[in-house]
Parts: sequence; C-alpha cells; structure tokens
Amino acid sequence: MTIWKRAFTLADLDRLHADTAVERLGIEFIGAGDDWLAARMPVDSRTVQPFRILHGGASALLAETVGSCAGNLCLAPETEYCVGLDINANHMRAASGGWVIGTARPLHLGRTTQVWEIRITDEEDRLVCMSRLTMSVLRRAGQVDKQNSP
Repeated sequence: MTIWKRAFTLADLDRLHADTAVERLGIEFIGAGDDWLAARMPVDSRTVQPFRILHGGASALLAETVGSCAGNLCLAPETEYCVGLDINANHMRAASGGWVIGTARPLHLGRTTQVWEIRITDEEDRLVCMSRLTMSVLRRAGQVDKQNSP
C-alpha cells in the first residue's frame, strides 16, 4: 500500500525544484516506491569542501530535499503542507567523486509531525551519511483543524 496522497512523476519533482538550490547543486530525483523516494547528487566542485570530499552541508541539503519532498507527497496539497523542523546528519565515510544517492523512508507519519530517515550512499551502496529529518505538518490558511475545533 502506498503512502503517497497524490500522483507524481520524477520529472514533476525535478520541475518543482527548478531555479532552486536543488537544481544548482545538480540534484535529480531518480526513483520512488510505495514508501520511499530517492534522489542523487553529484560529488563535484559544487558539493565538495576544500579537501575535495563531499561537504557535510551538501549531504544535509540532499537529505532535507528528498525527505521534505517525500513528506509533502504524503499530504493533501489543498489543505496541508510540511516544513523542516529538525535535521541531523551523521557522516560515515567520505565521498570524493561520482554520485551520492539519498533515499527517504518514513519512520513516523503523524497528524502534526513526520519523521523521515534518509540514507545517503555512494554508487557502490556504501553508507556515506545517515540523516533524520523531523517535519512539522501545517494547515493551509483558511483550513479548519477538525480535531481541535470546538
């Protein structure tokens, strides 16, 4: 059973992120399943630090991109959306070239919060970074929260 509340294509997601940091860093959405979403990011001059290895901030940006996008796909877009509340990233190994792939899977999909695990691996499926993203679920303006209304 799928967790997604709306239909989408990977091309739709790439278009949504046009003219943003996501596009500038070369992040591309590459796969989705019933309960996961994946994107890849190049390890190149846009995403490395002075030692020529993947910048931890770039890893966090990839994690927040794929987790946030996945989180919003789990919501009814007419009435709610989610934004990042907290992110952490543990860096396990350096990457110095090629691509890294971030795959987001939900740990918790609640009414007011979501928690996502994002595994970032290299092209040989070795763990580069493990991230956890907590999202705050918000109501769109003019929407009534039936759970908490009088």
